[in-house]
Amino acid sequence: MIARAALAAACLLGGAALAQNAPPLPGAGAGTPFPLALGGAFELTDQNGAPRGHADPDGNLQLLFFGYANCAAICTVALPLMADITDIAAEDGLTVTPVMVTVDPARDTVASIGPALRDYHDDFVGLTGSEDDLAPVYDLFSVDHSVIFHDPEYGDVYAHGSHIYLLDGQGEVLTMLPPVLDADHAAGIVATYAGPPLEG
Repeated sequence: MIARAALAAACLLGGAALAQNAPPLPGAGAGTPFPLALGGAFELTDQNGAPRGHADPDGNLQLLFFGYANCAAICTVALPLMADITDIAAEDGLTVTPVMVTVDPARDTVASIGPALRDYHDDFVGLTGSEDDLAPVYDLFSVDHSVIFHDPEYGDVYAHGSHIYLLDGQGEVLTMLPPVLDADHAAGIVATYAGPPLEG
């Protein structure tokens, strides 16, 4: 129990600064531009070994999280929440794609990331690449990550961002969802963005 609490604290540290500076969740939904300069174009490799960028191939809203598949702390809160939001949205006729970008490419390879994420939801997209591929993506989303300690059971334990980014189908950041929200509340926020695309 103590080890689990330590893991949770370590993972949350990486997102603490961003959480403190995050704006209130916009309530107006579609048509409300996000007030921070986050996100941008990128291309990584998905769990099938195919290139995958910031835009959803089918134009769906996306839930984007930075974590790692064997994380025993905040990821075990954020990833199930993303799965629940995806299912609640589907019940309302809205397709949302859950996406995780790894902060641990050594363990989250093309071969391993897909099966691990399918434990949470069949629709999960796992994105990985080399450290050089991933570094610019972390910068785009202001994601800090670092190894805090090595756990004998879980391996390297990372501090990393804790927020879930809501992106539109073109990969534009719409808002951020803290993983402390319950699934119904978070899905309600997501639904407010299921409107006409933002005009630039």
